[in-house]
Amino acid sequence: MTSGMRKSLANYGDADFSLFLRKAFIKALGYTDEALSRPIVGIVNTDSGYNACHANAPDLIAAASRGVMLAGGIPVPFPVISIQESFANPTSMYLRNLMAMDTEEMIRAQPMDSVILIGGCDKTVPALLMGAASADVPAIMLVTGPMLAGSFRGERIGACTDCRRFWARYRAGEIDAETIEAANSELAPTVGTCSVMGTASTMALAVEALGMMLPGAASAPAVSAERRRLAEQTGARAVAIAAEKLKPSQIMTPAAFVNALRVVLAAGGSTNAIIHLTAMAGRLGFGVDLEKFDALGGETPVLVDMKPTGAHYLEDLHKAGGCAAILCEIRDQLALDCMTITGKTLGETIDAAASWPQEVVRPRANPIHSGGSIAVLHGNLAPDGAIIKQSAATPSMLQHEGRAIVFDSLADLAARLDDPALDVRAEDVLVLRNAGPKGAPGMPEAGYIPIPKKLAAAGVKDMVRISDARMSGTAFGSIVLHIAPESADGGPLALVRNGDRIRLDTKGRRIDLLVSDDELAKRRAALPPLPDGKGKRGYEKLYFETVTQAGQGCDFDFCIPEITRTIP
Repeated sequence: MTSGMRKSLANYGDADFSLFLRKAFIKALGYTDEALSRPIVGIVNTDSGYNACHANAPDLIAAASRGVMLAGGIPVPFPVISIQESFANPTSMYLRNLMAMDTEEMIRAQPMDSVILIGGCDKTVPALLMGAASADVPAIMLVTGPMLAGSFRGERIGACTDCRRFWARYRAGEIDAETIEAANSELAPTVGTCSVMGTASTMALAVEALGMMLPGAASAPAVSAERRRLAEQTGARAVAIAAEKLKPSQIMTPAAFVNALRVVLAAGGSTNAIIHLTAMAGRLGFGVDLEKFDALGGETPVLVDMKPTGAHYLEDLHKAGGCAAILCEIRDQLALDCMTITGKTLGETIDAAASWPQEVVRPRANPIHSGGSIAVLHGNLAPDGAIIKQSAATPSMLQHEGRAIVFDSLADLAARLDDPALDVRAEDVLVLRNAGPKGAPGMPEAGYIPIPKKLAAAGVKDMVRISDARMSGTAFGSIVLHIAPESADGGPLALVRNGDRIRLDTKGRRIDLLVSDDELAKRRAALPPLPDGKGKRGYEKLYFETVTQAGQGCDFDFCIPEITRTIP
């Protein structure tokens, strides 16, 4: 088997010439023959001036490179696409699969015996691991780490749950423009990913539980010395997995994905994690059974007291022991024989973890929430499923019936939501459609529909809201998401009309439109043709014609091998 500079040679019809030419050009960078004889560790560089979540990437690359060299390898950083949640139009999710393809092809195209995947912001971690799983070259994840919490007028705050909370107060007229502007400067006081249990933090914990990252690496703050020490240790381990030929497919097993899903549930993690873990598993031929995932939730209480479900921030979780503190509490529910990137099993990793008194991760006997952080719904509005983060919802609204107030698109929502003439009451159900994978496009985090301004000003804090969109892991409320099939793919959400009655029965795991089957059939017959790829070009056309629904991870259908089994 080839290794080092002999891997992935350019095709010139003469392998020896290809190697000769490659060495000539890389020596232009100052490498010696002795250096080029060592194992090559590629280091994915997702640094970008648009991405504050990854602003510490140069420091992490330097530290990881040091670890690689101390272990006898040669580090070679290389760029791939960098995605920042609030700097990607139309959505970061729209670009996740492009980043995954970029990662996969660059790993395949360039010589490396192993690869370090550096990323952090929401979609970058799954994109990197989707690409690495498909390439199946020895790989290890290193997240950039969470930012520190800030302080505003004596109150501890942090991105981005508090971003949404302050904005809701501003919309309601509780605070003025000067106050919201002042708070804006304190919500993200350092570089790094969001400091609450948003998607970035959820995915970091899930990946550590999955076994693709060193212990403790999920939660160490981005600006800490420990984050850099972890980078150095990751570099050293990257050389070892190259020698051991330890591939992602050996770590990312069905049992390991179940471990990751349990940690998401115990952490009260982001609903986005279901889509991302489904996409990652799909690259290895595994499908996620949503009903079985719902059953996992019934067994796995929410234990982490952190915003948006609780009160603390990521730095508090790290001080409490990080992911290990969660793993210890649910140890008996985990597959302990799963191999991790350390070369040890998950059980051995848990055994080696220290513990001490703390208040962030609760014991199973005293959970933040029981009965499942995330519930999976079906019904005539969601034949292929939908989800609700019930741990972040208003309990009284989990069983609700109300009148539908329908918005046909993001543009329609923006145009009419705050119109004083809008006929809307607090007990109504806000419905947003054409916001799914194809409809938006890119399945935006628009499921967190704002409370109409006139209701917010009257003191309304929550309403039942349903859509085929996603919502940020930092968000909260009584919100039904990921309704599938989406309306732009023929889903029944397209049939809802203003004034229809909708029933949310979270206990019964249903979301239903209370309209007769005969009437729904008439409405379906009157629908216009579904949108198609005509008039689109380039990546937009590729995306529209091949993206799957939420239950398949919103990946491109041609990137998913045959599904050989389902998990859990």
